[in-house]
Amino acid sequence: MRRMWLIAATLLLAGCSQLAYRLDRQAPEQFVPNPLELPPADDRYVWMQVVDTVDDYFRIAREQPVQNSNSLLLDGHLETSYRIGASVLEPWRKDSTAGFEAIQSSLQSIRRKAIIDVRPRGAGYSVEVIVQKDLEDTDRTQYATETTATRRHDGTIVREDVRDPDTPQTLGWISLGRDTSLEQRILRDIFQRVTKQDDRRGLFRHHH
Repeated sequence: MRRMWLIAATLLLAGCSQLAYRLDRQAPEQFVPNPLELPPADDRYVWMQVVDTVDDYFRIAREQPVQNSNSLLLDGHLETSYRIGASVLEPWRKDSTAGFEAIQSSLQSIRRKAIIDVRPRGAGYSVEVIVQKDLEDTDRTQYATETTATRRHDGTIVREDVRDPDTPQTLGWISLGRDTSLEQRILRDIFQRVTKQDDRRGLFRHHH
């Protein structure tokens, strides 16, 4: 009976730890260099931690694993798909950090994608994280009284076959630069996993 209680308590603590990790969207208070130097480790292990970390934030679109051996040196490269930013009402999503980024994603259509490069540095590695952030460019604000037939963007009258006249039409995306707060958080998570400072590493491995 005592062993059963111990197992139950362990599972409960693991569940609480996982929930806390999922709901934690705060940007790190301490600045992390970008690119960030990682200590020596097996190249497959390092790449697995990078992939496992990024998968908590975005859906991975393509990847080329890093290779670091006496016979072969190859930079690792990973790109994710674009993802519409999480709002303040979606605390379980981690692609918008708490505060300004989550509020902005709640009020406007924001999308993000991440690009990660891992480069061998002797027995160690250098990891660079770039998170691109874009703002949706529409022909008008939602529920506006203006029509798409009178809105000008390139010197001509825009006339479109609009199925729903109350729905703004996407013209494209405007670059807002980089989301440094999310870059910092991803870098911190990668560093903690690679150096085994985060004892939750084994609890959040994804099984697809």
